[in-house]
Amino acid sequence: MLSFLPGSVLFVLSTLLLIVNTILWSSLVCLGGLFKLLLPWRPWQISVTRLMNKFMWGWATWNGGILHLIAKVEWDVEGLEHLRKDGWYLLISNHLSGFDIAAQTYIFRNNIPMLKFFLKKELLYVPLMGLGCWALDMPFMNRTSPEKLKKNPKLKGKDLATTRRSCEKFKYLPTSIINYVEGSRFTEAKRRRQNSPYRHLLKPKAGGIAFTLSAMGEQFDALLNVTVVYPDAPTDILNAVMHGKVHKIVIRVEALPVPQVDAEQYFSEPEYRVAFQRWLNQIWEAKDQQIDNLLTQHQQNTAACNDQLLS
Repeated sequence: MLSFLPGSVLFVLSTLLLIVNTILWSSLVCLGGLFKLLLPWRPWQISVTRLMNKFMWGWATWNGGILHLIAKVEWDVEGLEHLRKDGWYLLISNHLSGFDIAAQTYIFRNNIPMLKFFLKKELLYVPLMGLGCWALDMPFMNRTSPEKLKKNPKLKGKDLATTRRSCEKFKYLPTSIINYVEGSRFTEAKRRRQNSPYRHLLKPKAGGIAFTLSAMGEQFDALLNVTVVYPDAPTDILNAVMHGKVHKIVIRVEALPVPQVDAEQYFSEPEYRVAFQRWLNQIWEAKDQQIDNLLTQHQQNTAACNDQLLS
């Protein structure tokens, strides 16, 4: 709608609107969080959580409206047809930009329960954000490093117990949990530093989803393999979006069977961990090829359009 404006103007406008949108909805979420703190009664907390999820739906919807205001974006999305708002899902996705969260919450908001993210425990103490994420029942994790486990073997199993406690509340409301299994946003420099075998992805890390599956795998209806591509965006995707320079967003969703993970075997038997990592690597190999195909198709379509304009 306002895409005719200069990019610098769109950047300022989108920044202001996103700040206002985030402050508005996060303040409402935090208010609900205070009610949950004051009245720690499960039926009440479940009712308040339902309301908090609607606030998050409002935040995601307004983000989409802001994007529509500043740019003409084509959403190319496939795979949402058989998903349910009353289901339980574990999502795994590639990670390209800080904009991924806004794009995915917007696309999925009417098809599955609002997304939950595993967060570092330190974020709990961030003003506004910490209380808001707690109110939305997002799990805060304190992962024990391998170095600490070697020094203090008694800590073994503590992270799994924390995950189980965090996931306990998900049994009472339909929930979607997303895990960016690469552990970091993709850049070409990171890919080279990792010596990643993939062209468009970093190496996937199996530990996070193994934790989640071992804690509540039997409750998930499906594992959703999500692929995100910005075919016409430069390297700095978030900056390009806010300047109104991203015109196409491609999202592919594939529903997979939920693998069952035995926690005792995963954390005690190296062969079991290797087999699980191999399963995840196969998904990543297919995802890498899918991204390559999508980018090639976009380049061919763009070239064909340019030829038509010149003819």
